[in-house]
Amino acid sequence: MLKAAIAVGGYARTNARELIDLVQEAERLGVDSVWSAEAWGSDAVTSLAFLAGQTTRIKLGTGIMQISARTPSMTAMTALSLNELSEGRFLLGLGVSGPQVVEGLHGVAYAKPLGRLKETVTILRKAFAGEKLAFEGEHYVLPRPGGEGKALRIDHPPKPIPIYLATLAPKSLEFTGAAADGWLGTSFSPDHAEAHLAHIRKGAEGAGRTLKDVFLNAACTVAIGEDVDALLDKLRPGVAFQMGAMGSANTNFYNDAFKRAGFTDDALAIQDLWLNGKREEAAKRVPDAMITEFGAVGTPDMVRERFKTYEAAGINGLTLRIVAGKEGSSAALEQAMDLIA
Repeated sequence: MLKAAIAVGGYARTNARELIDLVQEAERLGVDSVWSAEAWGSDAVTSLAFLAGQTTRIKLGTGIMQISARTPSMTAMTALSLNELSEGRFLLGLGVSGPQVVEGLHGVAYAKPLGRLKETVTILRKAFAGEKLAFEGEHYVLPRPGGEGKALRIDHPPKPIPIYLATLAPKSLEFTGAAADGWLGTSFSPDHAEAHLAHIRKGAEGAGRTLKDVFLNAACTVAIGEDVDALLDKLRPGVAFQMGAMGSANTNFYNDAFKRAGFTDDALAIQDLWLNGKREEAAKRVPDAMITEFGAVGTPDMVRERFKTYEAAGINGLTLRIVAGKEGSSAALEQAMDLIA
Protein backbone atom coordinates (compact mmCIF):
# COMPACT_ATOMS: atom_id res chain seq x y z
CA MET A 1 0.00 0.00 0.00
CA LEU A 2 1.20 3.49 -0.82
CA LYS A 3 2.36 5.63 2.08
CA ALA A 4 1.18 9.22 2.02
CA ALA A 5 3.18 12.33 2.83
CA ILE A 6 2.56 16.07 2.73
CA ALA A 7 4.90 19.03 2.29
CA VAL A 8 5.04 22.30 4.20
CA GLY A 9 6.92 25.47 3.36
CA GLY A 10 6.50 29.10 2.50
CA TYR A 11 4.91 29.86 5.85
CA ALA A 12 6.57 33.28 5.85
CA ARG A 13 3.76 34.37 3.52
CA THR A 14 0.95 32.38 5.10
CA ASN A 15 -0.46 31.61 8.53
CA ALA A 16 2.06 29.35 10.25
CA ARG A 17 -0.53 28.25 12.79
CA GLU A 18 -2.73 26.88 10.01
CA LEU A 19 0.17 24.75 8.78
CA ILE A 20 0.60 23.32 12.25
CA ASP A 21 -3.09 22.49 12.35
CA LEU A 22 -2.82 20.80 8.94
CA VAL A 23 0.11 18.63 10.03
CA GLN A 24 -1.69 17.59 13.20
CA GLU A 25 -4.74 16.72 11.10
CA ALA A 26 -2.50 14.78 8.71
CA GLU A 27 -1.15 12.79 11.65
CA ARG A 28 -4.70 12.01 12.76
CA LEU A 29 -5.57 10.84 9.24
CA GLY A 30 -2.62 8.44 9.11
CA VAL A 31 -0.26 10.40 6.86
CA ASP A 32 3.17 8.77 7.18
CA SER A 33 5.47 11.80 6.90
CA VAL A 34 5.70 15.56 6.44
CA TRP A 35 8.50 17.18 4.42
CA SER A 36 9.70 20.76 4.88
CA ALA A 37 10.58 22.81 1.81
CA GLU A 38 13.63 25.04 1.42
CA ALA A 39 14.27 27.31 -1.54
CA TRP A 40 14.77 31.06 -0.98
CA GLY A 41 12.21 31.64 1.77
CA SER A 42 11.61 29.29 4.68
CA ASP A 43 14.45 27.06 5.81
CA ALA A 44 13.91 23.30 6.10
CA VAL A 45 14.87 22.95 9.75
CA THR A 46 12.99 25.46 11.91
CA SER A 47 9.51 24.21 11.07
CA LEU A 48 10.45 20.58 11.81
CA ALA A 49 11.97 21.47 15.17
CA PHE A 50 8.67 23.09 16.14
CA LEU A 51 6.58 20.27 14.66
CA ALA A 52 8.57 17.73 16.66
CA GLY A 53 6.97 19.16 19.79
CA GLN A 54 3.49 19.38 18.26
CA THR A 55 3.22 15.80 16.97
CA THR A 56 3.87 12.29 18.27
CA ARG A 57 3.83 9.80 15.37
CA ILE A 58 4.26 11.40 11.96
CA LYS A 59 7.78 11.26 10.51
CA LEU A 60 9.54 14.56 9.91
CA GLY A 61 11.71 15.01 6.83
CA THR A 62 13.65 17.83 5.22
CA GLY A 63 12.51 18.15 1.65
CA ILE A 64 15.17 19.33 1.14
CA MET A 65 18.19 20.70 3.03
CA GLN A 66 20.41 22.40 0.44
CA ILE A 67 23.91 20.98 0.75
CA SER A 68 25.54 24.23 -0.39
CA ALA A 69 23.93 26.18 2.44
CA ARG A 70 25.67 24.14 5.16
CA THR A 71 28.88 22.25 5.71
CA PRO A 72 28.43 18.45 5.88
CA SER A 73 29.33 18.51 9.58
CA MET A 74 26.65 21.09 10.33
CA THR A 75 24.15 19.04 8.34
CA ALA A 76 25.09 16.02 10.47
CA MET A 77 24.72 17.93 13.74
CA THR A 78 21.36 19.33 12.64
CA ALA A 79 20.09 15.91 11.58
CA LEU A 80 21.15 14.24 14.82
CA SER A 81 19.61 17.06 16.86
CA LEU A 82 16.30 16.86 15.01
CA ASN A 83 16.29 13.09 15.34
CA GLU A 84 16.73 13.40 19.08
CA LEU A 85 14.06 16.10 19.43
CA SER A 86 11.58 14.00 17.43
CA GLU A 87 12.44 10.76 19.27
CA GLY A 88 13.70 9.01 16.17
CA ARG A 89 11.18 10.30 13.64
CA PHE A 90 13.58 12.32 11.50
CA LEU A 91 14.34 11.67 7.81
CA LEU A 92 17.19 13.58 6.15
CA GLY A 93 16.33 14.77 2.66
CA LEU A 94 19.18 16.37 0.72
CA GLY A 95 19.51 18.09 -2.63
CA VAL A 96 21.93 20.21 -4.63
CA SER A 97 19.32 22.92 -5.49
CA GLY A 98 20.23 24.91 -8.62
CA PRO A 99 22.74 27.53 -9.76
CA GLN A 100 20.39 30.50 -9.33
CA VAL A 101 19.89 29.76 -5.63
CA VAL A 102 23.33 28.35 -4.83
CA GLU A 103 25.32 31.08 -6.56
CA GLY A 104 22.81 33.90 -6.22
CA LEU A 105 21.61 33.40 -2.65
CA HIS A 106 24.46 31.54 -0.96
CA GLY A 107 27.35 32.93 -3.00
CA VAL A 108 29.13 29.63 -3.51
CA ALA A 109 30.06 27.88 -6.74
CA TYR A 110 27.55 25.42 -8.18
CA ALA A 111 30.13 23.54 -10.27
CA LYS A 112 30.31 19.74 -9.81
CA PRO A 113 27.17 19.42 -7.66
CA LEU A 114 27.11 15.61 -7.86
CA GLY A 115 30.67 15.35 -6.58
CA ARG A 116 29.77 17.60 -3.67
CA LEU A 117 26.67 15.53 -2.94
CA LYS A 118 28.67 12.27 -2.95
CA GLU A 119 31.22 13.66 -0.52
CA THR A 120 28.49 15.07 1.71
CA VAL A 121 26.76 11.68 1.95
CA THR A 122 30.05 9.95 2.77
CA ILE A 123 30.81 12.40 5.58
CA LEU A 124 27.26 12.10 6.92
CA ARG A 125 27.46 8.30 7.04
CA LYS A 126 30.70 8.59 9.04
CA ALA A 127 29.09 11.08 11.41
CA PHE A 128 25.96 8.97 11.94
CA ALA A 129 28.18 5.93 12.65
CA GLY A 130 29.97 7.84 15.40
CA GLU A 131 33.29 7.96 13.56
CA LYS A 132 35.82 10.75 13.70
CA LEU A 133 35.34 13.06 10.75
CA ALA A 134 38.61 12.61 8.92
CA PHE A 135 38.01 13.01 5.18
CA GLU A 136 39.96 14.08 2.12
CA GLY A 137 38.03 14.81 -1.04
CA GLU A 138 37.94 17.26 -3.91
CA HIS A 139 35.42 19.53 -2.21
CA TYR A 140 35.81 18.84 1.51
CA VAL A 141 38.89 18.12 3.58
CA LEU A 142 38.53 17.43 7.31
CA PRO A 143 40.33 18.60 9.33
CA ARG A 144 41.52 21.64 7.36
CA PRO A 145 45.15 21.13 6.30
CA GLY A 146 47.82 23.35 7.79
CA GLY A 147 45.69 24.55 10.68
CA GLU A 148 45.17 23.62 14.31
CA GLY A 149 42.07 21.51 13.82
CA LYS A 150 41.78 17.82 14.57
CA ALA A 151 39.33 15.15 13.51
CA LEU A 152 36.30 15.20 15.82
CA ARG A 153 33.29 13.00 16.45
CA ILE A 154 29.87 14.62 16.50
CA ASP A 155 28.82 14.63 20.15
CA HIS A 156 25.71 12.47 19.68
CA PRO A 157 25.21 8.72 20.08
CA PRO A 158 25.50 6.93 16.70
CA LYS A 159 22.16 6.82 14.87
CA PRO A 160 21.45 5.32 11.40
CA ILE A 161 19.42 8.28 10.11
CA PRO A 162 17.84 7.52 6.70
CA ILE A 163 19.17 9.67 3.86
CA TYR A 164 16.79 10.57 1.04
CA LEU A 165 18.12 12.29 -2.08
CA ALA A 166 16.12 14.64 -4.28
CA THR A 167 17.64 13.97 -7.67
CA LEU A 168 16.55 14.42 -11.27
CA ALA A 169 19.56 14.13 -13.61
CA PRO A 170 20.59 10.64 -14.78
CA LYS A 171 23.97 10.42 -12.99
CA SER A 172 22.46 11.80 -9.80
CA LEU A 173 19.66 9.25 -10.02
CA GLU A 174 22.27 6.50 -10.39
CA PHE A 175 24.01 7.71 -7.25
CA THR A 176 20.66 7.65 -5.45
CA GLY A 177 20.23 4.01 -6.38
CA ALA A 178 23.75 3.21 -5.23
CA ALA A 179 23.89 5.09 -1.93
CA ALA A 180 20.56 6.46 -0.65
CA ASP A 181 17.91 5.00 1.62
CA GLY A 182 15.20 6.82 -0.30
CA TRP A 183 14.43 9.00 -3.31
CA LEU A 184 12.42 12.23 -3.30
CA GLY A 185 11.16 12.41 -6.85
CA THR A 186 9.69 15.37 -8.69
CA SER A 187 8.55 15.76 -12.28
CA PHE A 188 7.78 12.05 -12.15
CA SER A 189 5.10 10.34 -14.20
CA PRO A 190 4.09 6.73 -13.56
CA ASP A 191 3.23 6.62 -17.27
CA HIS A 192 6.90 7.29 -18.07
CA ALA A 193 8.44 5.76 -14.94
CA GLU A 194 11.61 4.48 -16.59
CA ALA A 195 12.70 8.06 -17.36
CA HIS A 196 13.71 8.11 -13.68
CA LEU A 197 13.65 4.55 -12.40
CA ALA A 198 15.93 3.08 -15.06
CA HIS A 199 18.77 5.25 -13.75
CA ILE A 200 18.05 4.50 -10.08
CA ARG A 201 17.92 0.78 -10.89
CA LYS A 202 21.23 0.96 -12.76
CA GLY A 203 22.91 2.63 -9.79
CA ALA A 204 21.44 0.17 -7.31
CA GLU A 205 22.49 -2.89 -9.30
CA GLY A 206 25.98 -1.48 -9.79
CA ALA A 207 26.30 -1.25 -6.00
CA GLY A 208 25.03 -4.77 -5.41
CA ARG A 209 21.56 -3.60 -4.43
CA THR A 210 18.12 -3.66 -6.01
CA LEU A 211 15.48 -1.03 -6.59
CA LYS A 212 13.64 -2.41 -3.55
CA ASP A 213 16.48 -1.16 -1.34
CA VAL A 214 15.46 2.43 -2.12
CA PHE A 215 12.20 3.88 -0.78
CA LEU A 216 10.72 5.60 -3.83
CA ASN A 217 8.72 8.66 -2.87
CA ALA A 218 7.30 10.82 -5.65
CA ALA A 219 5.62 14.21 -5.47
CA CYS A 220 2.06 14.06 -6.76
CA THR A 221 -0.22 17.02 -7.41
CA VAL A 222 -3.74 16.07 -6.35
CA ALA A 223 -6.81 17.99 -7.52
CA ILE A 224 -10.22 16.38 -7.09
CA GLY A 225 -13.44 17.64 -8.66
CA GLU A 226 -16.06 17.07 -11.30
CA ASP A 227 -15.01 19.99 -13.53
CA VAL A 228 -11.81 18.49 -14.85
CA ASP A 229 -11.15 21.27 -17.39
CA ALA A 230 -11.29 23.88 -14.63
CA LEU A 231 -8.84 21.88 -12.53
CA LEU A 232 -6.42 21.61 -15.45
CA ASP A 233 -6.57 25.34 -16.13
CA LYS A 234 -5.84 26.02 -12.47
CA LEU A 235 -2.71 23.88 -12.63
CA ARG A 236 -1.22 25.10 -15.92
CA PRO A 237 0.59 28.13 -14.42
CA GLY A 238 2.41 25.92 -11.94
CA VAL A 239 3.75 23.66 -14.69
CA ALA A 240 4.79 26.71 -16.72
CA PHE A 241 6.64 28.04 -13.66
CA GLN A 242 8.56 24.77 -13.35
CA MET A 243 9.48 24.77 -17.03
CA GLY A 244 10.59 28.39 -17.11
CA ALA A 245 11.54 29.60 -13.64
CA MET A 246 12.85 26.60 -11.70
CA GLY A 247 16.39 27.04 -12.97
CA SER A 248 18.31 29.10 -15.44
CA ALA A 249 17.97 29.09 -19.22
CA ASN A 250 20.82 26.58 -19.38
CA THR A 251 20.21 24.53 -16.23
CA ASN A 252 16.65 23.45 -15.43
CA PHE A 253 16.42 19.89 -14.10
CA TYR A 254 12.61 19.94 -14.06
CA ASN A 255 12.49 20.91 -17.71
CA ASP A 256 15.00 18.18 -18.54
CA ALA A 257 12.93 15.57 -16.69
CA PHE A 258 9.87 16.38 -18.80
CA LYS A 259 12.02 16.11 -21.92
CA ARG A 260 13.12 12.60 -20.93
CA ALA A 261 9.46 11.68 -20.51
CA GLY A 262 8.83 12.62 -24.14
CA PHE A 263 7.72 16.25 -23.85
CA THR A 264 10.79 17.94 -25.38
CA ASP A 265 8.96 20.25 -27.80
CA ASP A 266 6.42 21.30 -25.17
CA ALA A 267 9.00 21.87 -22.43
CA LEU A 268 11.22 24.00 -24.66
CA ALA A 269 8.33 26.04 -26.06
CA ILE A 270 6.93 26.78 -22.58
CA GLN A 271 10.38 27.69 -21.28
CA ASP A 272 10.98 30.04 -24.20
CA LEU A 273 7.67 31.84 -23.64
CA TRP A 274 8.34 32.17 -19.91
CA LEU A 275 11.87 33.50 -20.32
CA ASN A 276 10.56 36.09 -22.79
CA GLY A 277 8.12 37.41 -20.22
CA LYS A 278 5.05 35.80 -21.81
CA ARG A 279 3.87 33.99 -18.69
CA GLU A 280 0.17 33.79 -19.53
CA GLU A 281 1.01 32.39 -22.96
CA ALA A 282 3.41 29.94 -21.34
CA ALA A 283 0.63 28.66 -19.08
CA LYS A 284 -1.80 28.31 -21.99
CA ARG A 285 0.86 26.37 -23.90
CA VAL A 286 0.94 23.60 -21.25
CA PRO A 287 -0.85 20.56 -22.74
CA ASP A 288 -3.23 18.50 -20.62
CA ALA A 289 -0.86 15.53 -20.62
CA MET A 290 1.85 17.50 -18.81
CA ILE A 291 -0.61 17.73 -15.92
CA THR A 292 -2.66 14.54 -16.03
CA GLU A 293 0.35 12.25 -16.53
CA PHE A 294 2.34 13.84 -13.69
CA GLY A 295 -0.24 13.85 -10.92
CA ALA A 296 -3.70 12.72 -9.89
CA VAL A 297 -6.29 15.11 -11.28
CA GLY A 298 -9.99 14.65 -11.92
CA THR A 299 -13.03 13.01 -10.42
CA PRO A 300 -12.66 10.81 -7.33
CA ASP A 301 -12.69 7.69 -9.49
CA MET A 302 -10.01 9.13 -11.78
CA VAL A 303 -7.79 10.06 -8.84
CA ARG A 304 -8.21 6.64 -7.23
CA GLU A 305 -7.09 4.98 -10.47
CA ARG A 306 -4.08 7.29 -10.72
CA PHE A 307 -2.95 6.29 -7.24
CA LYS A 308 -3.12 2.65 -8.38
CA THR A 309 -0.99 3.58 -11.41
CA TYR A 310 1.72 5.03 -9.17
CA GLU A 311 1.74 1.90 -7.04
CA ALA A 312 1.89 -0.37 -10.10
CA ALA A 313 4.90 1.61 -11.34
CA GLY A 314 6.80 0.68 -8.18
CA ILE A 315 6.37 3.87 -6.18
CA ASN A 316 6.28 3.32 -2.40
CA GLY A 317 5.05 6.72 -1.24
CA LEU A 318 3.49 9.91 -2.55
CA THR A 319 3.99 13.44 -1.30
CA LEU A 320 0.50 14.77 -1.89
CA ARG A 321 0.45 18.33 -3.16
CA ILE A 322 -3.19 19.04 -2.48
CA VAL A 323 -5.01 21.63 -4.53
CA ALA A 324 -7.85 22.54 -2.18
CA GLY A 325 -11.19 23.97 -3.18
CA LYS A 326 -13.74 25.78 -1.05
CA GLU A 327 -13.83 22.87 1.40
CA GLY A 328 -10.30 23.70 2.61
CA SER A 329 -7.00 21.84 2.84
CA SER A 330 -7.94 19.49 5.68
CA ALA A 331 -11.09 18.24 3.97
CA ALA A 332 -9.25 17.84 0.65
CA LEU A 333 -6.49 15.88 2.38
CA GLU A 334 -9.02 13.62 4.07
CA GLN A 335 -10.68 12.92 0.72
CA ALA A 336 -7.30 12.10 -0.85
CA MET A 337 -6.45 9.76 2.04
CA ASP A 338 -9.74 7.94 1.56
CA LEU A 339 -8.92 7.45 -2.11
CA ILE A 340 -5.33 6.36 -1.55
CA ALA A 341 -6.57 3.68 0.86
